[in-house]
Amino acid sequence: MSDTLTIKDNRTGKEYDVDIVDGNISAMQLRQIKVQDDDFGMMSYDPGYLNTASCTSRITDLHGSKGILRYRGYPIEQLAAKSNFLDVVYLLFNGELPNKTESQAWAERITHHTMLHEKTKKLMSGFNYDAHPMGVFISTVAALSTFYPESKDVDDAEVRMLQACRLIGKTPTIASYAYRNSRGLPYIYPDNELSYTGNFLNMMYRMVEPRYQAHPALERALDVLFILHADHEQNCSTSAMRNIASSKADPYVSVAGAAAALYGPSHGGANEAVLNMLREIGDIKNVPAYVDKCKDGELRLMGFGHRVYKNYDPRARIVKDVADEVFEVTGKNPLIDVAMELERIALEDEYFVKRNLYPNVDFYSGLIYEAMGFPMEAFTVLFAIPRTAGWLSQWMELMDDPEFRITRPRQNYQGQGARDVPDGYAS
Repeated sequence: MSDTLTIKDNRTGKEYDVDIVDGNISAMQLRQIKVQDDDFGMMSYDPGYLNTASCTSRITDLHGSKGILRYRGYPIEQLAAKSNFLDVVYLLFNGELPNKTESQAWAERITHHTMLHEKTKKLMSGFNYDAHPMGVFISTVAALSTFYPESKDVDDAEVRMLQACRLIGKTPTIASYAYRNSRGLPYIYPDNELSYTGNFLNMMYRMVEPRYQAHPALERALDVLFILHADHEQNCSTSAMRNIASSKADPYVSVAGAAAALYGPSHGGANEAVLNMLREIGDIKNVPAYVDKCKDGELRLMGFGHRVYKNYDPRARIVKDVADEVFEVTGKNPLIDVAMELERIALEDEYFVKRNLYPNVDFYSGLIYEAMGFPMEAFTVLFAIPRTAGWLSQWMELMDDPEFRITRPRQNYQGQGARDVPDGYAS
């Protein structure tokens, strides 16, 4: 049996053999299918890229029908239980988990880049107090490009790694400064003796105490959430990162563009939508009526279902356990009872089961963030910090890809044919 696909064009009666490589066919092979010799050739048409592989990647392995998510082959469940976020970043960037010596050196390298240039602080201070933290984050990340002009040499692997380390180190600082600017609070410098997430919490919440030390359970909970959000295959923002980077734009503006895609409510705002839904339900006794309205099409069930997962999102199980650990420290969010009852009914109701509407990672994460004191408008920024690692790993992979091309999709043009501008049309 040969690894080819035979296509018969019923318009002409011609047959074409198309090679199958890694279970896929190259869209360019469709170009040979023509009615006339001067035709452009056939294209695949796939709005929203529902069934189009835009690249070959070795970073994230996602099997939605089975509820499997792996980074470089390691199950997300094991990484969340046994690793820490910076080690996972090392894994994404380098392909293997670090040993103890490499882990320590890597943490020190990232920590070296946590400080922001003082002029960056002045830039951020120029935003109005009610500026959305995500808008501030995107603008500031893009502005970093002007501070590191060498970053434009994207063909140099060492330069790329330096910029990636800078971004991993600086994004929590930018996020915390955006938050404190919105509250009229002074900026807190990084404390390099703290862990990655511990330092972030320090820059967010330190007031007058000589040193801020986050509760270990909360510090670990945030670290796990960062691991879960580090990468997720070719989603909207990751695709945006690859598209922008395909022009060989520097990593700062590329990450800013990816973050802008994440800013959209259909991508990064899902956990905020879940919280709004739970508040609307208000009480556990109102859950059945709300579910009935969802089944009738009057309302949407937020935090359930996923474009890729047709099974239980493996991240959601981990987040649910993290929520229990956080609530032991902060006290239980009253909305958690509403959430759990909603989950129970949805998992038992044939209507939702048939449609593969299982809880996703966003269902409980908003409750955790709120319990930890993060304002709702900061939720997307909390997504952007860890996802920066995924964006950068995808960017570095793209730069080394032997099939590197600038992105240039085709279109299915169905507009007007050729016509002449009438004489005196505007007179």
